[in-house]
Amino acid sequence: MQLVKLDTGFNIEIDFAITPFHKRLFAWAIDVLLIFAYYWLISKLLSSVYQHSNLIAEWAWIVASMPALFYHLICEIAMNGQSIGKKAMSIQVISEDGGQPSLSQYLIRWMFRSIDLPIIVFAAVAYGQLPWWCMIFLFAGIGCVIITPSSQRIGDLVAGTIIIDRKNRTSWQDTVFTELETGYLPKYPQVMQLSDKDVNTLKSIIGSVKKNNNYDLSMRIAERIKSKLNIASDQDSLDFLETLLKDYNFYTIN
Repeated sequence: MQLVKLDTGFNIEIDFAITPFHKRLFAWAIDVLLIFAYYWLISKLLSSVYQHSNLIAEWAWIVASMPALFYHLICEIAMNGQSIGKKAMSIQVISEDGGQPSLSQYLIRWMFRSIDLPIIVFAAVAYGQLPWWCMIFLFAGIGCVIITPSSQRIGDLVAGTIIIDRKNRTSWQDTVFTELETGYLPKYPQVMQLSDKDVNTLKSIIGSVKKNNNYDLSMRIAERIKSKLNIASDQDSLDFLETLLKDYNFYTIN
């Protein structure tokens, strides 16, 4: 399994598993099938509704096509870096610093899809508007994924994102939110100096520590956060990190 080391917001390098090419391909195929199914459905629907008005049908088709056009952008924003295909294959888009991508990063990835897979080139060659050798541009994104160390397509390189293999982890684990006990009282108000991205990274680190029993990592992270936020605490390092996560949730919802 190919791994990449990312420098988190706490200046600690964390290993992330790079998504194998075949899983990206399967995820893409699932998404394409869903988009084609959507287009087929609306074409049937519109053809039955607008049988006698071509002008209205054209406008209705344009409007109805918008969800498919923005499918990847909407899904990745709403589903924390996943489309339906990515979720099915347990892969996810993250930022190169290990956190959740920003809205602008999602937007850049989406905009560069037309460069990574320029379907318009295929159409132009098919209709004789471009010479046959232009078909090579259809493989720009695939070639980039194959040759780059972190398997990034052009849109990923420009946006500063990578796609990681999350295996069987569920999406709720990848958010900053966690359940609080009734009557919970926070201990460290300094936690609000951290950003959502910092806390999202913190939750991933806690999950990694528990999964791999890597308590050396939790101690290093705890010491860096204490130093950064000027916190004095004698809590166990893992308990301290989990308390920070709970405190952040307490202050953000109250």
